[in-house]
Amino acid sequence: MTLPAILRNNLRLPVVAAPLFIISHPALTLAQCKAGVVGAFPALNARPQSQLDEWLAEITETLRDHDASHPDRPAAPFAVNQIVHKSNRRLEQDLMLCVKYKVPIVISSLGAVPEVNDAIHSYGGIVLHDVINNRHANSAIRKGADGLIAVAAGAGGHAGTLSPFAIVQEIREWFEGPLLLSGAIATGGAILAAQAMGADMAYIGSPFIATTEARAGAPYKQAIVEGSAADIVYSNHFTGVHGNYLRSSIRTAGLDPDNLPEADVSIMDFEKAESGPKAWKDIWGCGQGIGAVKDIVATEALVARLEAEYRAARDRLRTP
Repeated sequence: MTLPAILRNNLRLPVVAAPLFIISHPALTLAQCKAGVVGAFPALNARPQSQLDEWLAEITETLRDHDASHPDRPAAPFAVNQIVHKSNRRLEQDLMLCVKYKVPIVISSLGAVPEVNDAIHSYGGIVLHDVINNRHANSAIRKGADGLIAVAAGAGGHAGTLSPFAIVQEIREWFEGPLLLSGAIATGGAILAAQAMGADMAYIGSPFIATTEARAGAPYKQAIVEGSAADIVYSNHFTGVHGNYLRSSIRTAGLDPDNLPEADVSIMDFEKAESGPKAWKDIWGCGQGIGAVKDIVATEALVARLEAEYRAARDRLRTP
């Protein structure tokens, strides 16, 4: 199946930048779009709720002005992540703003709801839903999602446990629509590998935390630069849902990263996400691919590196 135009046109690489809780904001999203990849941010990052209107106006107007002044290289589209979970009491209001600004792409998480899909479809937008297994993927498509984000083992933040080979293979047995792959993708070669195994695009998060535009503290960025896969801890202690976090941030919070108690999913509450030693403010989400991140750079430089690596990997495969 051919990808919808919104996921093909104006893209420098087949990449969607993952919406990073607390970290993504207009400066990073705009830098991603201008660099040629889909930029994204969680609606909940705009606090108070009224700020979301301001952010959407800023991003929409800035991208429109950019395209008018750079007709030879228009920006990639942007996406907004909507957390479809009972603790997100802003969902209805935030969704109305997405409709108001006709957000091109909405990424839904932690719940597939037909009403969300219908609202975005009302003006021609598309919905990508993130899933950690084939059962969730089936449910999301039945409820009207246009595409899927397969969140495999090693992805930053809330992540699954399945091998990327396994989850992509199982989804592709029945689904021909847009399929993105997430999980330790931090090089151009990994982007190409995602396509080789059957995904259409890569979904990349952690490398963008270590960019100058990201709304993350210097210690967080430096920990990513200095870290490797061995520095990632998989636990449900902080939100009730299993996720990957930087070991050093857990220690700094006074906890033993090797002896974290299990938590119940009912503790998840996005309204309280920024109080105390919580994910993602104090306990830093991060994926296993950070060994490829060597420096804190501008988003444009990161995308340029990924593009060079992507082309080099493709050329290697073409060489007899």
